[in-house]
Amino acid sequence: MFAIPPEVAAALRQPYALTPDQIAFYQQFRFIKLKQVFDADTLAFFNEAISRRVAAMNQETRPLAERSTYGKAFLQLFNLWQEDEIVKELVLSPRLAQIATELMQTNGVRLYHDQALFKEGGGGITPWHADQYYWPLETDKTITAWIPLQATPLELGPLEFSAGSHQIVEGRELEIGDESETIIQQRLRVTDFTHVIEPFDCGEISFHSGWVFHRAGANRTDQVRKVMTIIYMDKDMVLKQPENDNQVNDWHTWCPGARIGEVINSPINPIIYQNAVL
Repeated sequence: MFAIPPEVAAALRQPYALTPDQIAFYQQFRFIKLKQVFDADTLAFFNEAISRRVAAMNQETRPLAERSTYGKAFLQLFNLWQEDEIVKELVLSPRLAQIATELMQTNGVRLYHDQALFKEGGGGITPWHADQYYWPLETDKTITAWIPLQATPLELGPLEFSAGSHQIVEGRELEIGDESETIIQQRLRVTDFTHVIEPFDCGEISFHSGWVFHRAGANRTDQVRKVMTIIYMDKDMVLKQPENDNQVNDWHTWCPGARIGEVINSPINPIIYQNAVL
């Protein structure tokens, strides 16, 4: 049995001390990068566990040249936490959920879903997009932890952000693809929002809201850029009337049995963390 070492289990529970300035930064720009969220040993442990699970679940066998822009961007596997008890410990980590809760300034968070995003060597860009286009969620109290499983220099294609771009409505109606890359990039060029392109150190994790625009560059190496993501929502999030077919699909896939106008509380949307008092 592949067991979690005690020191790794402890790292998943240990609170992370956010400063008031960090919370204010997130509230203003709707993204933040936090260093030393996990140590090198913890990261290496989950790199191995998640890589093994991705290899078992992956069904994409086409060469990169035969895929769409989206298909070239990454191998995408969902809800690993339901397939692997080791990965489940990371996805349900109180440490990460506490950070998500405090950054959003909510009373707690539920899981929306997780996904592994493995950008293969030679893989293409991840086009500009806003995640919440896909989500049938009533408010913007959503946040994604983007967890590189190794140090991620620019040539590997780290996540890039348009800081504060959650204020832009234009482009929210676009699914990820060539059109979103072109239209959103043109829109952002005429704004004062800073385009943040930086490497990620080992153990550095970013958090971004559902409506902030982001992208990633191509992987210009022969190594796989391995990333695990966890999407959280306010523990009191209500399911809204879906506005597009993707939101209908997300409703039935990630919030099964939830009812429009009611709090999403399905068995696969557990509360991971909650505060008694903010």
